[in-house]
Amino acid sequence: MSSLPPPTGTAALAGLSAEPSRVEEPPFRVPRDRADLHVFLQAALTLEHLTIPPYLTAMYTLRPGTNRTALYAIRAVVLEEMLHMTLVANLLNAVGGQPLVAHSRFVTGYPALLPYSKDKIPVALRHFGTAALETFLYIERPEYVAKPPGHPSVAGDTGWTSIGQFYDTIRTGLVRLAEELGEAELFRGDPRRQVGPEDFYNSGGEVFPVTGLPSALKALRVITEQGEGVSRTLYNTDDLLFGEAREPAHYFRFNEILQRRAYGPHDTPASGPTGPALDVSWEDAYAIDPEAKVAHYPLGSAVRRAAERFNEAYARLLWVLETAFTGDPAVMQAAIPTMLQLRDLSVQLYRNPHPDPARRARGLHASATYEITQGLLDGARRGLADGVPGGTALPGGTRW
Repeated sequence: MSSLPPPTGTAALAGLSAEPSRVEEPPFRVPRDRADLHVFLQAALTLEHLTIPPYLTAMYTLRPGTNRTALYAIRAVVLEEMLHMTLVANLLNAVGGQPLVAHSRFVTGYPALLPYSKDKIPVALRHFGTAALETFLYIERPEYVAKPPGHPSVAGDTGWTSIGQFYDTIRTGLVRLAEELGEAELFRGDPRRQVGPEDFYNSGGEVFPVTGLPSALKALRVITEQGEGVSRTLYNTDDLLFGEAREPAHYFRFNEILQRRAYGPHDTPASGPTGPALDVSWEDAYAIDPEAKVAHYPLGSAVRRAAERFNEAYARLLWVLETAFTGDPAVMQAAIPTMLQLRDLSVQLYRNPHPDPARRARGLHASATYEITQGLLDGARRGLADGVPGGTALPGGTRW
């Protein structure tokens, strides 16, 4: 895998005062048995979700009618991150695990330190701009991937150095356990839990059932190469695996926006983008506090209620995903109206100047906080079970 220098600016580090939360990481070792593998795959599911609220925040803060190139690029990446979550859930189900999504342990508080990285980069909820994009580049950056734990070359290491190393360790564990247990014994999960292409629409790539080692390794390949690209190229493998149009990987899509220039046909990761200029305007975004909390908004205010409703809707989205991943894949289709509801609720937040006079004087606006407590998740579960008038019908008669 090619090595790229880290982003040169310090914008990703600016404007934060709170101590970032830490994502729990599995032990620094190759999965030893089935239970160990379940822990690693659940951690991968948490990792894939970690990126979605920051990406949504950048997208929702764009002023209407502006930055179209950035809007479409970020939206496509969000859909592909949801694809990655689904593929990891399929993999976890295939080896007899149980995906956990609708639980407070799954939801990371922001800002959070980027896990599986030697760089101590806080991942915060930032408006569209250079700070957000520099953070995204740190998340998606292709770099030299150290060997999995146990290899002589990493004998002196005591922790993870990159997301690529973490996924390569999962890959190594899958191959080893398939040899030790037998492929049929390892992949003995209930096939009815597999989410297929009929259940999920995505902008790039596609969902497919994980039924054995080849499809498991393919799933890991899609996840890593959509983000970082094929070694020494700008592109993912959607054209090779799914017959789709050749597209830049996530890192290079974000870098095009940051550099405000497209990659040309002869560009390489080292050259940077030298193609046509892109219409990107940093001013056409609603500036927000990257450490915003619901408690910052006055009790009883419209902005506070909008922030609370946004978090309630996001809790429902997590329950939709868990229901789809743990027994009823068709429920996945209900994620679409929920995402539309989140978009509509975001409008009620980001267009409002911040109610706090000091923050308003700095030009900041209200924003979604993604504070998903166990109480919110329990309430979302009761709402889905009881039915919410006017909601979207879900399989089995459930409504919200």
